[in-house]
Formats: sequence, C-alpha cells, structure tokens
Amino acid sequence: MKISENIYAFIDEIVAKTEAENPKWGEVFKKCFLNTLETTVKVNEDGTVFVLTGDIPAMWLRDSTAQVRPYLLLAPIDEKISDIIAGLVEQQFRYIIHDPYANAFNRTEDGSGHQDDHTDMTPLIWERKYEIDSLCYPIQLAYLLYKNTGRTDHFNQTFIDGVKEIVNLWIVEQDHTNSPYTFVRDTDREEDTLINDGRGSEVAVTGMTWSGFRPSDDRCIYHYLVPSNMFAVVVLDYLVEIADIVDFPEGLVDQISTLRAEIQTGIENHAIVENKAGEKVYAYEVDGLGNYSLTDDPNVPSLLSLPYLGYCEEDDELYQATRRMIFSKENPYYFEGEYARGLGSSHTWDQYIWPIALSMEGLTTSDRNAKRDLLNTLVNTDGGTYLMHESFDVNDPTKYSREWFSWSNMMFCELLLDYYGQKVKR
Repeated sequence: MKISENIYAFIDEIVAKTEAENPKWGEVFKKCFLNTLETTVKVNEDGTVFVLTGDIPAMWLRDSTAQVRPYLLLAPIDEKISDIIAGLVEQQFRYIIHDPYANAFNRTEDGSGHQDDHTDMTPLIWERKYEIDSLCYPIQLAYLLYKNTGRTDHFNQTFIDGVKEIVNLWIVEQDHTNSPYTFVRDTDREEDTLINDGRGSEVAVTGMTWSGFRPSDDRCIYHYLVPSNMFAVVVLDYLVEIADIVDFPEGLVDQISTLRAEIQTGIENHAIVENKAGEKVYAYEVDGLGNYSLTDDPNVPSLLSLPYLGYCEEDDELYQATRRMIFSKENPYYFEGEYARGLGSSHTWDQYIWPIALSMEGLTTSDRNAKRDLLNTLVNTDGGTYLMHESFDVNDPTKYSREWFSWSNMMFCELLLDYYGQKVKR
C-alpha cells in the first residue's frame, strides 16, 4: 500500500529522537514500522482489510490486532490509517461470525491451511484452534479505535452480531461439557492436538471460560487459561462502557455484566496460589480441580502483560509477586545466556527467548533505564536483520525462528514509542 507523508513524518520524528541514545533503535524502528504496512496489509475491494501474520499466508485474529495497534497513534491525524483499522475490525468480526472457534483465516475461501484437522473446518478457515484471546483482541481493537479517534461507525451490525457470538461462546465454555467444540490433529507434536478425543483434559466449573489453546497456538494443559480470562474481563468491561453508543439488543449488556462478574470471581477463587517462595501469585493455567501451572507464555495475553492489558496496575502487589516468579528459575521457560535473558516457550526450542516478551517486559515497567536496556538488548539480538523474530538463542542471536514475524516487529515499535512517551490511549 502507498505510505502517506504523515507516516514518514512520524517515523522521521521518532528516528531523530534516537540519535542521541542509540541510532540503531531508529534504524530498526523505521524498518519494522514500515514493514507491516508494506508487506502484510491487504485492502480488499469492499474496504475490509486482511493482515498477513508474516511468513505464514493467513490472518490471525490476535496477531492482526497487535500488528496495527501502534498505528492507532496516527489514526487521529491520518484518515487512511483510521480507515485501514476500521476495515480490519470489520473483517475480524465477519470472520468471528463465520466461526468464533477459529483462530486464523484465509483471505478467500481457497481451502488453504490445516484442512485435514479433525474439527469443523471450512475453506475460509486456516486453523481452528480455539483460543479465548482470539475473541478478546478484535473487541480491544474496536474499542481502542473509538478511544483514540472518537470514531463509532465500526460499531455496526457486524460488530453487534460478532459480540453476540463471542458472549454466547464464552457462556457455553463456562461448562465445557456443553461445548460442541473438539479438535484433533494427526501429529507427533502433542502441543498441536487436544487429548480425550479432542475435548482436552478434565475441568470443573469455576465461572471462568475454557480455552483449548494458548496464544502460542500450543494446547493448554489445564484449560482455564488465567491471563486470557483476565483479558476477557477487560474487554467485557469495554463492552459495558460503550453500551450507551452501541445498539446492543435488549438483555445483552446484562449477559455481559453477569459473565464478567462470574469470570472475575472464578479468577479470585481458583487462580491465586502459593509459589515456592511462599508468595501468593497468579497461576498461568488451572483446571478447578486443584491442578495448576506456575509459568508464563512469551505471547500476549500473559501474566507479564496484565498492566498492559489493563487488568491491574503495575504496582499491584499480587502482580509484582507473579512477575518475580516469572523471572525466576521457578518458571521452566525462563532462560539466561550470554546475550540476553527472558521468557521462552514450549512452542520453540530450549534456551530460545522471545522478543515479544522482552518488549512486554519494558511496556510493563515505569523504570526508564530498564526500558532502555531492553531496547538495546532487542536491537543487539536481531541477528543482523534489523527486524524482530519469534525467538532467538540466548547464546547465539544469529540462530532464530521466523525471519518475518510482523507482530514481534510492532511490539518493538510500541516499546520504543512508549520510551518516548507515545502511548495508545485506552
């Protein structure tokens, strides 16, 4: 797509700021900020927008939101950017109406993707791994577009119908025994399929809502994914807030408020546990039967990202205790090496950490020196590409996964913008 002068001027302004501290920040920022617009944004004839995740030719509901989020800073002054974001919101909610259990979609009904998975696939669906956050992110984007521009035309019938699908699904998945959803993939990689004939491990009813998979697209071990339920609480609050400007059908707002309260109660009753240090912390996953995991995922939503999502404040005592646990050896996916230390994942190799998590670490602290150190780490571990990756080896940054990963690029941009006081209004 054609890049407007507003965008170039904005980039030049940020690049100029970096000269006094680390010029490479600006070089990486410019390449990453332009990369998403130049290589992933596809405007359809009807004005809807398809956003490639990068080196996989599909659009993820989660990734596409994160990929455009920093552009919200330009939306108030650039009508084309505002229209692109609104067009993406429309496309996201059309996909949700098509199938709210799917996480990734094709641009057209061409049958690409994981069509051999044992679940209710259609030619429009790339992958049907059900993840709570896939439904949170489009609500978040629609709300943030409104908050940053005052725009409301995207709160149309497509949005309303999509919200009804989301709320109904989350209510159904409060008791997974009522669910129509199953997922089995023929694979040797156990993280890519659900046990028990595609229904997942056993859970008790808690008030929280069930998720099949994590934002890494790896399966949950215990299917109440705590940070994703927290994200659901946040976006349900958004829906209540905008109820006076959106023509929601009678009774829907009451459903939303009840669901929000039940999920929050479930978190309070089941997700707060004690770690090895004797501190109360949030578990990453629970099943309501007494089982839980003490870890975190480098994707977002994560326990690390809770202040960024708006679930709690940075100085919240329970969050800070959880944060200490995340960055300790108690977390099996915390790795330290010669070039960096941070959060890895079962999705990638041992001793590989994720730039997304490094960016999120900076976005969830008010310590400007810490932000500076993380920005330096990120540009020093780009493998010489001037782009961010999915993960890299803490002892050799030239070893990395996913050369073209737009979400990671834009998280770096968001951290640099945050460092200079440029924050998306929420």
